This record gives sequence, C-alpha cells and structure tokens, in this order.
Amino acid sequence: MSLPYTIAWFALAVIAIVNGVIRQFTYGRFVSELAAHQISTVTAVILSGLFVAFLHRFWPIESSHQAWIIGGAWLLMTIIFEFGFGHFVVGHTWSRLFADYNLLTGHIWMLFLLWIFLLPNVVYKYA
Repeated sequence: MSLPYTIAWFALAVIAIVNGVIRQFTYGRFVSELAAHQISTVTAVILSGLFVAFLHRFWPIESSHQAWIIGGAWLLMTIIFEFGFGHFVVGHTWSRLFADYNLLTGHIWMLFLLWIFLLPNVVYKYA
C-alpha cells in the first residue's frame, strides 16, 4: 500500500471524529441516539467518498489490486481503531462497541465498514 493512502487513513479517522463531534453538538441533541448514529454514518460515507475522490486526483490508485489492498488495510485499521480507541480511551464496554455492528437493531455502522473497504476500488473505477 502506498504511503499517501496509509496517511490518508489517518485523515479519514480525523474526518470521522469531527463528524461524530458535529453529531454530538448539533443534530444529536434533537433526534434519538439511533437516528443520530444513522445520520452520522451516512455523512461519514459521503465525506469519506469526497475526500478519497479528491485524493485520487493527486495520487491515483494504479490498479484494482492496489485498490483492494488499500481497502483491506483501511478496514483492518478502522476496526482496530474503533475497538482500541472506543474501549481503552473512551471507555465503552465491549458489548456497547459490538452493538454498533448489529444491523437488525438499526445500527448501520457495519455499512460504513463495508464502504471503507470498497471505497478505493469504487474511486479507482469511477473517479
């Protein structure tokens, strides 16, 4: 995986954190926690897509193979960050963290993980 796309993951993490902060201090006060997480997930998908498409202009992904490697690395890094930061820094319980992955209860965060895996390939093929 190329260095720019490794560094880009850290920028994506910052985008996700800022997205969460905006949720907490704005619309999260006026809608249910579940609705706030759903809205936040959708905005994270949009913002990350725009960022990676922009990045692709400067550092084009060179092949579908490279795109899958980037996506797999980003997925792994995201999961490690989610559980590491969520549990050891924020203090969420493991059950609370796993609850965000339960599509049957309306928690759509899993869709963001799928997106972060597919995103480099989508950008490679369509941007």
